[in-house]
Amino acid sequence: MRRALLVSSLALTAALVPATSAFAYGEGDFYTRFGVAKVAPQSDNGNFGAPLDMQVDADDDSGFAFTLGYRFHDKFGVELLAAQRFEHQVALDGDDLASIKHLPPTLTLQYYPLGGTDARVQPYLGAGLNYTHFSDEHLDGGKLDLDDSWGAAAQLGVDLLIDDHWALNAAAWYLDIDSDATATLAGNDYDAKIHIDPIVVMGGLSYRF
Repeated sequence: MRRALLVSSLALTAALVPATSAFAYGEGDFYTRFGVAKVAPQSDNGNFGAPLDMQVDADDDSGFAFTLGYRFHDKFGVELLAAQRFEHQVALDGDDLASIKHLPPTLTLQYYPLGGTDARVQPYLGAGLNYTHFSDEHLDGGKLDLDDSWGAAAQLGVDLLIDDHWALNAAAWYLDIDSDATATLAGNDYDAKIHIDPIVVMGGLSYRF
């Protein structure tokens, strides 16, 4: 009887091992991360040259953002960043005379150094491509137009696992966002190269399916 119980116990343990290891952080995971993101453009975002000679400065904005991702390998995955439209007030020579809105979808290839393990702290880094669509540009007393932008992206983040599905998440991106801008005032066009180049910081939750 004891031998039968021992064999049964070992069989049960063996049956449970695959179920436990299946929840290891790694290959085959689909996941979403969501939270509040802050977009902080670099200072001194460009300059409309003579005769305007006006310095451009875009302020910060915060809003809801989320990602969708897939791990095709224990240590590698892909992730798409999406968000609501961000709006930035734009100062020209210190006066808030303009505003812009944009969407910055970003696709990154990620590396997870601790992937494939049950470590509860899971850092990752990524590199990829950003596309930024500008809309609803506004300029007091005139017209403002910004071309859409393609640029590089870099990412750094960490998941703090709570259980098999949920984790706390913190992440940051650097986005290379450059746009050709045209300001129209009194029927005259003035051009500038605008460098937004923001740091995006997001804090929230992660859920693995």
